[in-house]
Amino acid sequence: MRLWRRDPATVAEMHRAGPLILKDHAGSRPVEIAVMTSDLAEAVAGAALIVCPTPAMAQPDIAARLTPLLSDGQVVFMPPGTFGTYLMAKAMREAGNAADVSFAEAGTLPWLTRKHGAQTIAITTRASRLPTGVLPLKNKAHALAVIRRAFPSVEDAGDGLSGALMNAGPIIHPPLILMNAGPIEHFERWDIHNEGTQPSIRRVTDALDAERIATREALGYRGPHFPLIDHYTTSNWMYGNLAHDKLTDSGDWRERLILSEHRYMREDVAMGLAFLVSVAEWAGVPCPVARGLLALGSAICGEDFRQTGRTLEGFGLAELDRTSMAALLEVGP
Repeated sequence: MRLWRRDPATVAEMHRAGPLILKDHAGSRPVEIAVMTSDLAEAVAGAALIVCPTPAMAQPDIAARLTPLLSDGQVVFMPPGTFGTYLMAKAMREAGNAADVSFAEAGTLPWLTRKHGAQTIAITTRASRLPTGVLPLKNKAHALAVIRRAFPSVEDAGDGLSGALMNAGPIIHPPLILMNAGPIEHFERWDIHNEGTQPSIRRVTDALDAERIATREALGYRGPHFPLIDHYTTSNWMYGNLAHDKLTDSGDWRERLILSEHRYMREDVAMGLAFLVSVAEWAGVPCPVARGLLALGSAICGEDFRQTGRTLEGFGLAELDRTSMAALLEVGP
């Protein structure tokens, strides 16, 4: 395993500090990392799988650095991606790299995790089901086989757009931060998943998720659609049994949130929710809840996310018809 960080000073400090410590249900133990580097070429050379679990906001910069370095057969995995599969594939072609590379994105992260100090990573739970879409779709069998060597819970979710429409972040987080904006700004720390998850907010979440599922169905994607209600009521969602209880019991999500800056706003509203609205409108699916929440986030930040966020229009794809979109998803840009 290799770890890349773009800041050489941070990498040097990590070397001085010693091994990273993993903390989970089995206790604490050091993690062996063969290479820790700020040299991206060193990190990715010859790697079968490149995992990019960063917020979607970081993807353009990473794509510019990474895609010229990629080679035939490599798989870049973004859990989740906010249609980062297309962003990466397009960046690689614009960089003049014609390698046969697969890009994949999942519905959530493989783990729920927080840092406990500079060197300790605490994992609350791991994904037991990880629906994943691949771009180009023609490479799906190869890409999923490579990813499953590291993450056996990966499930076939079809193409890259289907994978993007599995993203749970734009469904769970916008209602929680926008409808809890008052206590978030009043209290020093607030747990949106504990006292912030109330019946009225859950009803909004269900309505928002119904718009996501209606969009998937309108585009011909079959289930399972991983409805978010299963996260709260069954063991069949992405994080499996008692995931929400584990989340709240850990206490790790009682944190300080700066609404205008946090990734829940910048990734899940400005990018993820804006993308969902753009796809729903392209597919002809009404999305009043998604549009309303997007408008609230825009008002809080003083920025029209429908214009500045990640959208089909921003990608230059809104003018495609269904046939042209299917062809793009099959073979890539």
